[in-house]
Amino acid sequence: MATKRELVLDAAIDLLGSRGIRALTHRAVDEAAGMPAGSASNYFRTREALLIGIAERLEARDHTDWVILGRQPVPRTINELVDGMTSFAVRAARTDRVRTLARYAMFLEARTSPALRETVRRGHRRLADWVATLVAGFGADQSTTQILVDQFDGIILHQLVDPAPDFDPRPALDRLARALIDGAAG
Repeated sequence: MATKRELVLDAAIDLLGSRGIRALTHRAVDEAAGMPAGSASNYFRTREALLIGIAERLEARDHTDWVILGRQPVPRTINELVDGMTSFAVRAARTDRVRTLARYAMFLEARTSPALRETVRRGHRRLADWVATLVAGFGADQSTTQILVDQFDGIILHQLVDPAPDFDPRPALDRLARALIDGAAG
């Protein structure tokens, strides 16, 4: 069961992902969480503290998802890798759309907040490390992993900004993975 602090942060994530950074105020978070006025500011005195709390909560929720995904067998073939990447991209762009939009909003805010920037970087490093474990069996090095993660982010971002009703990232991810992994092996 979520704590009151987590409920506040989850409401802030939903608010940020659905209405944008300008809508993110302590008062709006209290309303979205169904909490008494002042609740969000009791946990997070400043806007920066609230943003850092959101980034940490996003990272915790992502980590929980990765643990669940980690229970899946490590891909043995490029097809299995592409299937997993496709599934993740579709989930990020559709099922977890609001959370993904909140994450990208945090990326943009991090450019003006050194404390937030470090929190966002840590979450991104964890994602890159996780992807590295998935592609290690294919001989992919760190630079290959980084290209894959960056392009993967771009595919998701474009779908969020300009949603295609027939979104199918599989062909692009297949081509990308094969080019990078064959290039790493060659």
